[in-house]
Amino acid sequence: MTSAPLAARLGRVAGPLFFPVTAYGPDGDVDLDAFRAHVRTGIDAGAAAVFACCGTGEFHALTPQEFRRVVAAAVEETAGEVPVVAGAGYGTALAIQYAKLAEEAGADGLLAMPPYLVVADQEGLLGHYTALAAATSLETIVYQRDNAVFTPATVVALATTPGVIGLKDGYGDLDLMQRIVSAVRTELPDGDFLYFNGLPTAELTGPAYRGIGVSLYSSAVFAFAPDIALAFYRALDSGDDELTGALLDHFYRPLVELRAKGRGYAVSLVKAGVRLGGLDVGEVRTPLTEPSAAHIEELTAIVARGRALLEKYGQERRG
Repeated sequence: MTSAPLAARLGRVAGPLFFPVTAYGPDGDVDLDAFRAHVRTGIDAGAAAVFACCGTGEFHALTPQEFRRVVAAAVEETAGEVPVVAGAGYGTALAIQYAKLAEEAGADGLLAMPPYLVVADQEGLLGHYTALAAATSLETIVYQRDNAVFTPATVVALATTPGVIGLKDGYGDLDLMQRIVSAVRTELPDGDFLYFNGLPTAELTGPAYRGIGVSLYSSAVFAFAPDIALAFYRALDSGDDELTGALLDHFYRPLVELRAKGRGYAVSLVKAGVRLGGLDVGEVRTPLTEPSAAHIEELTAIVARGRALLEKYGQERRG
């Protein structure tokens, strides 16, 4: 854990947010050495923060003991260079247990994922996240998706809840997000509540989210092609519409279309991509399954096309 508040550190990031996969060895157990190598690669490539044991990191598949070990490994490997945020989910009691394990492991904050299975009303959701935020000293980002979708009024209440610093949106309703941003800005004009684009391939909607003032985003691509993800981040941030458009058209859109061909590909395709890059992080745990051989070939071609674009635009600008 670092001494600076997480909200302040995330509010001034200059790179993609890194969601590493969790590595498993041939015996199926967590492989901390491979995980550390994966985290180090991301930090060296320019990650602004490490979000360990979240969706891409198969939080759902980890025992509490494994979770603590993986978060601790991320904290040790980053050594304060960037903040480490850990996932926390399930029902309130279990989410609090995971939050306390993350705190013990030295994490800087929590990504609070939706409660398990149940569909709660707004009062229940607010009670859940209030209890989770109060359970530790860790600053908490609430993840909106699936069965945890909030009204603007609920987000205003979350924004005034001690310990809650932001909202990650994985739902994708821009009209709702605009109303949320507007409501919080109106009710808390002096607040510094953070917003994150948390869709599975957030770069595809990056320009649209920037239009409503949401510039922070999670990058699954950064886990397996950090050079492409960082080039896109810089192009979008600097207003380089030509490179942004080229990567959206010829890398990100095909990647999203491939991801839609298999259930669970938002995780398993990313893990396959890490293996293609030369680091054996193992396969996904059940109930997820591996991409087909044909789809891995498609992924290989898409990554090669993305890197060819970086080379093309780099040569043109150097020449």
